[in-house]
Amino acid sequence: MTNDHRFSEKVALVTGGSSGIGRSTAERLLREGGRVATLALDDGGPEGALALIGDVTDSGQVKTAVSTVTAELGPIDILVCSAGVPGRSLRTVEVDDEEWHRVLSINAGGVFFCNRAVLPGMVERGYGRIVNVASIAGKEGNPMAAAYSASKAAVIALTKSIAKDIAETGVLVNCVAPAVIDTPILDGITQEHVDYMVERIPLGRMGTADEVAALVCWLASEECTFSTGATFDISGGRAVY
Repeated sequence: MTNDHRFSEKVALVTGGSSGIGRSTAERLLREGGRVATLALDDGGPEGALALIGDVTDSGQVKTAVSTVTAELGPIDILVCSAGVPGRSLRTVEVDDEEWHRVLSINAGGVFFCNRAVLPGMVERGYGRIVNVASIAGKEGNPMAAAYSASKAAVIALTKSIAKDIAETGVLVNCVAPAVIDTPILDGITQEHVDYMVERIPLGRMGTADEVAALVCWLASEECTFSTGATFDISGGRAVY
């Protein structure tokens, strides 16, 4: 069920919008009337979106993307940060420097750069909704995933800090913490790792990208008015706090 006009006249930028949660979110924003741009390493955004190619770990490319969206679609009202990688399924002592820096740079650094880039315009206009995609791993930590878990904990902390920085400006910043979701990101980790995560979900299954997108879009909408700096669980009951 969608609201065809919920995002009418709103401009949204979705990172990682070529697949998974990002793509499902971009598709829903479009269905509900939004003008949507995606930013990813490839141009596979949904039909109707302005698909931009860029690397969220490069702050210059992020700033260029924000300028392009503003010029072509209008000032950005909504930012959804969904770009991310799972990291390799490794014991902590097996994680080399390159892997640690890669995962933290994409999952945490990318969120920071994108939030920082859109905030001045949102604050100046007195309105904005930012939704960062974290993970249950950022709350609980998963074995074989030290870099990923640390990066998603950073997303949760960033969200809280940024939200408090701008709490009286009309810009709300929240994040979601999914458990394992059936998306292409799972291709990068072992079946053992996936099984560990699914076994801990009381509902007994993986979530879907559309289920996460439904929550993200509520947080990105004008219906969300009294939540900021919060982490919203979507884990099939794995975490209930």
